[in-house]
Amino acid sequence: MGPERSTVAFAPGRVNLIGEHTDYNGGLALPFAIADGVTVRADAWPPGSPGTGRVEAHATDLGEHDEFRLAAPPRADGWRAFVRGIVAELGAAGCPLIGARLQISGTVPRGAGLSSSAALEVALCLALLGLAFDADAPAGGQEAPIDRTEIARLCARVENDWVGAQTGLLDQLASLYGAPDTALCIDFRTLRIDPVPLHLGDWRLVVLDSGERHTHASSGYNQRRAECTRACELLGVESLSDAADSGGSRSGDERGGNGNGSGSGSGESLASVDRLPEPLCDRARHVIGENQRVRDAVSALRANDLPAVARLLNASHASLRDLYDVGTPAVEAAVARLLDAGAAGARMVGGGFGGSVLGLFAPGVVPPGDAREVRPGPGAHLLDG
Repeated sequence: MGPERSTVAFAPGRVNLIGEHTDYNGGLALPFAIADGVTVRADAWPPGSPGTGRVEAHATDLGEHDEFRLAAPPRADGWRAFVRGIVAELGAAGCPLIGARLQISGTVPRGAGLSSSAALEVALCLALLGLAFDADAPAGGQEAPIDRTEIARLCARVENDWVGAQTGLLDQLASLYGAPDTALCIDFRTLRIDPVPLHLGDWRLVVLDSGERHTHASSGYNQRRAECTRACELLGVESLSDAADSGGSRSGDERGGNGNGSGSGSGESLASVDRLPEPLCDRARHVIGENQRVRDAVSALRANDLPAVARLLNASHASLRDLYDVGTPAVEAAVARLLDAGAAGARMVGGGFGGSVLGLFAPGVVPPGDAREVRPGPGAHLLDG
């Protein structure tokens, strides 16, 4: 006896134009959703069938399978941790889940810094919610009446507690709220999201795979978060963005040639940061400078000044490499390839420690043949049957 109703959800990956490692520091970021993503089809088991009360999941790209009970799913590793975590967190949130077969497929490369994990979480969440809240319809129904920011928080809990990566909300919010020709200026202190026009015209944004896979949980990502937490403790502030605020300004300066697009912070704020031991001082300086680069990028986009955006990309990369120390030789080589090909600006994206790099090319300049063009596209949504 086959499934009697189904829901299909798509969630995109994302590219963060600028604003890296600022989300969990209460700062600013400017991501956009991309066309590549993850699709999840959820087929409900008919009442009384052997599958009732269980979830079967098939990762078609991997040729792998998982099966577990709907109530209190046990923990697992790899992609299975995401599926079981979403089911468990939805259940803990009081959502009326039902047993289902899940078919998971994707076009966003795993481990390339384009947020395949958040796309998987969001697509799973929307598919299961769509199925649960459309119990009376024969196929594909209306979206569940749950706020998208709450969905982002739920997905982040899965990433933190089930997968072991202490990520912020940037990836999930970008996937959920993305829109065509639009970047999202997200203030992680308030979770306010302001759309910013991202009209590229004949300019091109591309991502180039460094060839080095990364996973947040096993990289230095969690260590960087711990360093920022320690810096906040020493400064007596709730977040490093509050440290930039202590003298009345959220902007800051940088050292080491990273200054394109940086603002001038208060003397009190920077003096406090200067007293931090290394590497905490460098971590704080990156966050302060990166927040200002986001503001400058928003202004540049509103003025359609893409050359200014390119300069900010270069400054962000230098800060991530020299102050936040999340670069690798493979990433540096990929950035150099883009710049040698004529990119006006380029930087690493995502958490660092591998993955992809982003390049901005002026009209008439041809990117490397293996680079993938990206443009801002729609956010996560349900598909027809």
